Amino acid sequence: MRKLNNVKQLGRTHSHRKAMFANMATSFFMHEKIVSTRPKLKVLQGYVERLISRAKKLNVETDAGKVLHHKREIMRFIKNRDIIVKLYGDIAQRNQERQGGYTRIINLPRRNSDAAPMAMIELIEFREPEKKSKSSERNAAKKTGDKKDKKDKK
Repeated sequence: MRKLNNVKQLGRTHSHRKAMFANMATSFFMHEKIVSTRPKLKVLQGYVERLISRAKKLNVETDAGKVLHHKREIMRFIKNRDIIVKLYGDIAQRNQERQGGYTRIINLPRRNSDAAPMAMIELIEFREPEKKSKSSERNAAKKTGDKKDKKDKK
């Protein structure tokens, strides 16, 4: 009998679900927002918020043994070391004063192909990556390479 086993199964086996959420969490921490179906993101939200809370403890603890323990607990789910460094270096620092609720889910229109309910999850302290304008790229190219090329052609 399945009594009080409240795990959202999402039509997947345990190993598939575990791998899927580990991959989704890695992508989430890399891009700081992702788009997927609403039921998946509702489960992912709790998963990600626990990882952020664990990463915040890394910055507070002074005991080396506890720091190592928290880092290993995060590494159980996130395998990419660059993402782990970003998580406890950048994301945890931005959310240090916040007591919870690090993410928000924004509902999107249904997907056209199968009418699945879509949503986007993002960090509350979201930072847009800075985009370089084309004019600044052209100016940088002119300053570095164009003068040398003209002299070589003569």
